Amino acid sequence: MHTPDIKPTLVMGARGSVGRHVLDALLAQGVPVRASARKPEPGRFPAGVDVVTADLTDRPSLDAAFAGIGQVFLYANHDGVAGVIDAARNAGVSRIVLMSSGSVIHPTSRGNAITEEHREVEDAFAAADDLDVVPIRPLVLATNALGWSWPIKATSSVALYQPDALTAPIHEKDIAAVTVAALTGTTLPAVSNLLTGPARISQREQVAAIAAATGKSIEVTELDRAAASAQFARFMPAEEAEAVLQFLDDAAAGNSPATTTIANVLGRPAIGFDEWAADHASDF
Repeated sequence: MHTPDIKPTLVMGARGSVGRHVLDALLAQGVPVRASARKPEPGRFPAGVDVVTADLTDRPSLDAAFAGIGQVFLYANHDGVAGVIDAARNAGVSRIVLMSSGSVIHPTSRGNAITEEHREVEDAFAAADDLDVVPIRPLVLATNALGWSWPIKATSSVALYQPDALTAPIHEKDIAAVTVAALTGTTLPAVSNLLTGPARISQREQVAAIAAATGKSIEVTELDRAAASAQFARFMPAEEAEAVLQFLDDAAAGNSPATTTIANVLGRPAIGFDEWAADHASDF
């Protein structure tokens, strides 16, 4: 049981794909919590939860959100790191569990623009040596496949770059479970090891799993690099689009592993992509 004098845990982005599961798990364990979102909407949070408005790049909102908080889960915005560190320090936050990226510790991802942005964030927190910061490092998010939902719904097809590249996508529930372990006292260094799903699977096989979960027939077509670059650049800056292509090229070269970190930390196997597809069938 948690005593009333224990400071609450702040879950930032508490309606995000990982944050919602972190919040629900902490509530289920009886951990005192506060939730934040940039624009909290009525009815989107469990009853009785203390909800605040906070933006990682808005320092005054961080001061208010961190007041009286013991520890924080967040996904740091590169542009707001200094403000987060100052606000946490001023509020006396005892621990920050930071959603980072496995690419930071994956050797063949070095130099990738997205990797290096995450590395700069981790380095900034590491330099604040008066703060206890625990990075959580998933490599490939299963939720990336949600980017295929519109063409699948509209045309029952999806165009992919490197469709046979193998990765081990991790379910957001597993990322949240490791996060909760870090927030509730697990001190094993393994919580910051490379997080993946249980087995490598190609993008083409991921689409097949989505087809099985939805009962649809989904066609896969292949994009060349120029077409893929143009497609990604419609939704993100050009340097990030190039970084995504580099990740896929690296996977196609056989460099995207499956690890046992989930089993090592949680004592159970990681959730497979088939289950992720079943959980998200309504999205497709």
